[in-house]
Amino acid sequence: MSDFVSERNVLLHQTAATREEALRIISDYSVELGAADDADAVYAGFLAREEIDQTGMMEGFAIPHCKTDAVKRAAAVVFKNETPLEWPSLDGKPVDIAVALLVPDAEAGTTHLRLLSKTAVLLMNEEFKRLVREGDDPKAIAGLINAELDKE
Repeated sequence: MSDFVSERNVLLHQTAATREEALRIISDYSVELGAADDADAVYAGFLAREEIDQTGMMEGFAIPHCKTDAVKRAAAVVFKNETPLEWPSLDGKPVDIAVALLVPDAEAGTTHLRLLSKTAVLLMNEEFKRLVREGDDPKAIAGLINAELDKE
């Protein structure tokens, strides 16, 4: 997985006003990345998952994720918003950094669970969160995530 996240997958200085707008931007961008072929289906997948349970974690981070046939290859998009957004979270605090996971429906029980688990573990690492929060270089942020994903 050492090249799973490229610098193109890191969106800095975003100005979404709502969680839904952030998810729309990520959905549209997934098509630009070539990870999906239908932004509306990806967006619907994100919204459906948000209805099941919160994807906001702690300290301003969220892990929105969707599984749909519109996703052609598993991908992650890091979305850093300029201002915190209302987003149901474990600590009740707003979210300004989302690590969005996109998984083909056929990989729901394998790739999806592995990525979700590894990402959740990453977000328990204080140094990782600090570096992503303070980071302003897409290549460095991608490299940091890839290095962490490669750890067993």
